[in-house]
Amino acid sequence: MASIFAFRTRSPERDRQTDEARFGQLSRALDELAGGIEAERSGIRGRYEAVSANAAFLVEAMENSAVSVLRAREMDQLTESLKACLRRIEVLGRQKDFVAGLRHSLDIFADEGRETDEESSARLAQGDALRQF
Repeated sequence: MASIFAFRTRSPERDRQTDEARFGQLSRALDELAGGIEAERSGIRGRYEAVSANAAFLVEAMENSAVSVLRAREMDQLTESLKACLRRIEVLGRQKDFVAGLRHSLDIFADEGRETDEESSARLAQGDALRQF
């Protein structure tokens, strides 16, 4: 028959290391997500600026009656492309804010966990010291 006194838990230090590794992994994943979102936003902003410049030149040409009706259709396409870019930039902005919020929550949670671990370790050490007397 197994003794109830044979039950052992891992050391608080090992638990702390496991938690740090887990939170580090999550932190790196969130950083990777944030980087990907920012890279996409930068790329879309670049395309938006290029399309915007093309649209400006086309508007000027249309005002000078130097373009055909086909160019008017091209202007409509450029306008739709600009709208799509703005919508995507907005979505990416919300995603960026969401990931930043997750990162903030992770940092708070990890800090609270460290504080709790330190308090528990201090209480255990205090209890061990009292038992020695």
